Amino acid sequence: MNQLNAREFDSVEGAIRAATDAILAQQKPDGHWVYELEADATIPAEYVLLVHYLAEAPNLELEKKIGVYLRRIQGAHGGWPLYHEGAFDISATVKAYFALKMIGDDIDAPHMVRAREAIRARGGAIEANVFTRILLALFGETSWANVPTVPVELILLPRWFPVHLSKMSYWARTVIVPLLVLAAKQPLARNPRGIHIPELFVPGVGAASPRAPHQSAGWSFFFNALDRVLKIVPWPSGLRAKAIEKCRIWTAERLNGEDGLGAIYPAMANSVMMYDVLGYPESHPDRAIARKSVEKLLVIKDDEAYCQPCVSPVWDTALVAHALLETGDARALDAVTRGLNWLKPLQVLDVKGDWAEEKPDVRPGGWAFQYRNDHYPDLDDTAVVVMAMDRARERAEHKDGIARGAEWVEGLQSRDGGWGAFDADNSYYYLNNIPFADHGALLDPPTEDVSGRCVGMLAQLGASKDDPRLKAGIAYLLKTQREDGSWWGRWGVNYIYGTWSALAGLNGAGLAPDHPTMAKAAGWLAAIQNADGGWGENCDSYKLDYKGYEPAPSTASQTAWALLGLMAAGQVDHPSVARGVNYLKATQQADGLWNQAHYTGGGFPRVFYLNYHGYPKFFPLWALARYRNLKSSNSRRVEFGL
Repeated sequence: MNQLNAREFDSVEGAIRAATDAILAQQKPDGHWVYELEADATIPAEYVLLVHYLAEAPNLELEKKIGVYLRRIQGAHGGWPLYHEGAFDISATVKAYFALKMIGDDIDAPHMVRAREAIRARGGAIEANVFTRILLALFGETSWANVPTVPVELILLPRWFPVHLSKMSYWARTVIVPLLVLAAKQPLARNPRGIHIPELFVPGVGAASPRAPHQSAGWSFFFNALDRVLKIVPWPSGLRAKAIEKCRIWTAERLNGEDGLGAIYPAMANSVMMYDVLGYPESHPDRAIARKSVEKLLVIKDDEAYCQPCVSPVWDTALVAHALLETGDARALDAVTRGLNWLKPLQVLDVKGDWAEEKPDVRPGGWAFQYRNDHYPDLDDTAVVVMAMDRARERAEHKDGIARGAEWVEGLQSRDGGWGAFDADNSYYYLNNIPFADHGALLDPPTEDVSGRCVGMLAQLGASKDDPRLKAGIAYLLKTQREDGSWWGRWGVNYIYGTWSALAGLNGAGLAPDHPTMAKAAGWLAAIQNADGGWGENCDSYKLDYKGYEPAPSTASQTAWALLGLMAAGQVDHPSVARGVNYLKATQQADGLWNQAHYTGGGFPRVFYLNYHGYPKFFPLWALARYRNLKSSNSRRVEFGL
């Protein structure tokens, strides 16, 4: 029964139609969608420095455009933040300054003076994080003594050893293995322009504190003592050669063609530098394809350019499919068919990736985030793809893919009932205390957002209430709900994202709107709505001393998540939902889509954030279409797990 009056129905329908038209126009000829994925200044700065590390002939026009980009995103505080309007970050600022100086910016130019003064006021470049100090050591700006020791022999250790690669996250593994070779060889950048940054160092100031804020005093004392021992250990040359060779073999097995090692920039760049220090010529197939993978991350526009940390075509395509399925538009359903057909062959069915170290008896069946990343499919993408295929009109044509995807997701459930992103039971928390892990993101433990997605998938596919995996997943979500009713969001900012994800899964699993968990979460979402009708949350919500929600400007994507969460909690008739819908209608642009400058994607909490350019486009469409559907139906219950 339609609860919308004719005028309101027409306005919502018009917004849906305009957004649908715009998104359909963005579909690629082969059926997929992919949007820009932007991080902070570090990735484009590192790209510039990589070219000069290798002494390649730089593309001067590209360098010029990257310079324009870096200058544009400089903060009012003189440095570079980790996200839009964020606080000064010394590591990002050191890299951006170095890159701009390499490009040719005068160090006496106002923007360079402001950056330099801000860096020096905070102790100088030596106070930057470990990965930045490694880059500085590679360019000879600081000593390797100022970098935590990561012996290449690490790769030879047995799996039972407390510090082992398999106990780290996939992204840490792929970044570290080629880096082990670089740390062992300690090469010096060719740097043909001879650009150095001594002006960023403050005499008498030592390296950054060996203990990061997230690290415990006891563990830090132990690991820092171990680091001092490792710096003076005389490693046998034969053992070192064996370890370097194993790193080379490990990397070659996972090189991943033009999509690159791990399909993420830091690992890809490190693999190129590893091949270089091992003496591989530029023409060698492994080095050449590794180098090409980096180039494919560039976004080059008329006036500026930057380098993406990775690409997100599977994620974008699967989420767009859900949004378009919600519209019911015949053209949209045809587009979804093409999108799912594009996704179908990307399912990894024949490669047992690193996840099999923990779950050797599970058959592969997941999807990766990027175009290809066969060793590292992820649970989040897989659950979202499976649910989209299950909703599609061609469900029967995808039944085998749905079954294998669900089997893989079920097989990677962790012991606590939750799911991580890429591995099961990757919860060796003590490892975040090693000096190398000052970013605090060495692990991939179960998280509420991914777990909500996996619970929703199991429920949508018909798991019974007595299914042990579903019961364990529900129990995980119930115990991880915060006192205020929210859930933490690992891969999206932050509690709004986590709360939507958990509510979607729990609703799919049959928890009623009056269940205390659902009601409490819905109450939290309603309570934090902004006066303009939207919702917003800042990346600062990941701070270690978080004490509760702090108001932030409304964004299109976070408003959509809050609306989807409230509707999953059975609250489509709540006044907050109508106000949120009005916010989306009022902020829709002439092209039918929405804009937002704020970052709402998570990379590594407190360290690395992402601006998914697609999020403010398809999530609002999804929310508006679901609102129309529920208000036009006799049922107020969302029928899907997402």
